[in-house]
Amino acid sequence: MAARPRLGVFKLASCDGCQLTLLDLEDELLAIAAAVDIVHFPEASSDMDPHGRFDLTLVEGSVSTPAQLDELRAIRAQSRTLVAIGACATAGGVQALRNFADHREYVRAVYATPAYIETLAQVTPIAAHVRVDFELRGCPIDKGQLLELISATLVGRRPDIADESVCMACKRAGQVCVTVAHGQPCLGPVTHAGCGALCPRFSRGCFGCYGPRERANTEALADHMQAEGVSAASLVRRFRLFTGWSEAFRAESERHDD
Repeated sequence: MAARPRLGVFKLASCDGCQLTLLDLEDELLAIAAAVDIVHFPEASSDMDPHGRFDLTLVEGSVSTPAQLDELRAIRAQSRTLVAIGACATAGGVQALRNFADHREYVRAVYATPAYIETLAQVTPIAAHVRVDFELRGCPIDKGQLLELISATLVGRRPDIADESVCMACKRAGQVCVTVAHGQPCLGPVTHAGCGALCPRFSRGCFGCYGPRERANTEALADHMQAEGVSAASLVRRFRLFTGWSEAFRAESERHDD
């Protein structure tokens, strides 16, 4: 009988939320466990295979320290397919906010003995350092997209995850546009779908936690929001919050940062 594909799950700088999405699959997790060998998943088990060969590797978290960079390179060398999961792994995450200031000031302010802290000058996504075969966006990632990724990998095809905006999810759900109806600032037109338009469903504008979609016209959206009375400072905060180190959102926030 052919050996089952080997799955590894790793964490860098993150909150663990995307790994928990895998554990929260509940009934589907049993089917996954029957189809693959989960050989490295410290969040779920201390029983780890030391051989270090992975057919599919899921990596959560950003690269924030020299040790994490070394670990990531070792993971890449051992992995046939490597997938970055979540906003931290794909765009630096909330912790990348420190990239817009001097990281040494944060170290001095937070830690009683800064000399013991070893950190990189910038927080960066995984793709800044190694080849990534696919990215799952979100804070945290979506259960359905994760299942599609694993299923596609098992049969050797590319995951069928549409590159569309949050606005499309709003329209399919019959959701009233929070910008048109309530004048709320919303990053939905430029943000990758996957969350099911969660914030607009509760009458709140999108905060961009799935990062920019391909060819996102952030400049047009920001100019419209500013014309509607949104301050430059508010634009900077909104574009930087969850995925602010992604290229499109970073460029737009810097355009309004005086």
